[in-house]
Amino acid sequence: MAFEELLNDPVIQKYLHELVGPTGMPVAAAPPDGEVTDEELAEELDLELNDVRRALFILYENDLASYRRLRDEDSGWLTYLWTFEYDHIPEKLEEEMYDLLDALEERREYEADNEFYLCPEESLRFEFGEAMEFNFQCPSCGADLDSMNNDRLVEAMNDRIAGLRDELNVDV
Repeated sequence: MAFEELLNDPVIQKYLHELVGPTGMPVAAAPPDGEVTDEELAEELDLELNDVRRALFILYENDLASYRRLRDEDSGWLTYLWTFEYDHIPEKLEEEMYDLLDALEERREYEADNEFYLCPEESLRFEFGEAMEFNFQCPSCGADLDSMNNDRLVEAMNDRIAGLRDELNVDV
């Protein structure tokens, strides 16, 4: 998939935005052809050098950018030449979906295996053991704790898990 197509995909835009944040998004959205220095990017995009470096490092940590170091013979200074590697984005997104699936399955199990109580005043939630320790009274305000039915939450998680499994072609 060409870079332009990748960046026009709202899912990929959101993914990059989540990685680098609003200040780093101009960096993520403007990969040059070939190598570029952080200083060149900062000047071209009219951004603070530290913001550019932060975005580049985040992209590097996520295998979406690489660099090559050159040492200036006269000054001894190092120059970093950055290359963007967005071919990995689809695989990274798939990895994230698998991570989300694992986390949702774990959370659903926790929700299904525990009984919860809720403070009607503070909206604080307690597991059965905690509620029992507090004599089924909120430790914050003293209100009686109500039994909480989380069936709708578990059902929503089941739906989301089924959708992710379907999208990832994962059998139950």
